[in-house]
Amino acid sequence: MADIGLSAFSLFFMQSPSFLAHQRRLEEGRGRSNCQTLFGLDKIPSDNHVRALLDPASPDHFHPVFAEVVAELEGSGGLKDFRQLGDHVLIALDGTEYHVSGKVRCQHCSTRKRGKDKTEHFHAMLAATMVAPDHNRVVPLEPEFIVPQDGHEKQDCESRAVRRWLERHGRRHARLNPVYLGDDLFSRQPVCEAVRAVDGHFLFVCKPASHQTIEEYLTGIDLPALSRKVKRGRERFDYRYRWLLDVPLRGDAEAMTVNWLMIEIVNAAGAVTYRNSFITDLPVGPDTVAELAACGRARWKIENESFNVLKNNGYNLEHNFGHGKNNLSAVFVSLNLLAFAFHTVCDLAEDLWRGAMEKMGTRARFFENLRAITTFLIFPSWDDLLATLAFARPPPSAL
Repeated sequence: MADIGLSAFSLFFMQSPSFLAHQRRLEEGRGRSNCQTLFGLDKIPSDNHVRALLDPASPDHFHPVFAEVVAELEGSGGLKDFRQLGDHVLIALDGTEYHVSGKVRCQHCSTRKRGKDKTEHFHAMLAATMVAPDHNRVVPLEPEFIVPQDGHEKQDCESRAVRRWLERHGRRHARLNPVYLGDDLFSRQPVCEAVRAVDGHFLFVCKPASHQTIEEYLTGIDLPALSRKVKRGRERFDYRYRWLLDVPLRGDAEAMTVNWLMIEIVNAAGAVTYRNSFITDLPVGPDTVAELAACGRARWKIENESFNVLKNNGYNLEHNFGHGKNNLSAVFVSLNLLAFAFHTVCDLAEDLWRGAMEKMGTRARFFENLRAITTFLIFPSWDDLLATLAFARPPPSAL
């Protein structure tokens, strides 16, 4: 079974659905292949065999590997770049779809109506991703799949999925001293309580229209304020902050109290270019409000540096690699996320990987050359392969 999982993972790691086919040809001609030397496979299975055996497997089996990725990042010192607000790690939460079809479906598909007589089948997940302001790398963590739940008449949703994720993984990540980031959907008491129940902290977007109680408390009072001049390139901006402590999150006797903060960015012409507000359980004051606002804004990195990269920059998250009848789609997504996480750790912690990447010039060209050279040559190890791509040593003999 290990060969099956590693075979599928190799496709996503190499960003090539044809990688196994090329390796079979190498193996036929020379008795071995890069699947054996680089990924540790004893035998390369067929594509159909991979799909058939992975379909009944639970994606939960891959959760320990995500934990190993974080441990590797800690051990290499790469986690220090993600530390914010003293010693916290930011974990952004957000949902995304990865399969939509009017025909292809399985028992775990969600559905929605399109027009009068069309039903659309789709898969979605709640993603958790380590992010940091001014950091161009992100690290995906275990996903929670949004699927029909036993005993529930209503379809599953992000709000329920995030609470399941926190219940399943929050305790293990508590050692990171996490601050969970999310959009206005999560700034509700059940989610905030779920975060606190696993010793986490929250910093969620708080839209005025959906938090009338907080807006009532803000009306007619003189809020503490802070202003900072910021230069970006040739442009100058005024970053303005306001905050309020111990405000009820909702309008009933059981409401939890939170701290509210707002950021407003004004350009030199006096026009507001950005405005947003957040709630948090962390202390807010003149010494922390600017960094808190920057961290709150970093939640967009799960969209830009994670979902956008996964869907458009080689990982092809929305491509149907194999839907299956049970778990195949979710298993492939998990392996794809793991490949992305492995690549990030390599970017941050592996000198040979970075050297090869630098020589290739662009990420796309790096993977193009990675796939091309392993189509024709067998490398004894990753060090040999990466050193060749970095022009640090000649390639092995083709004989």
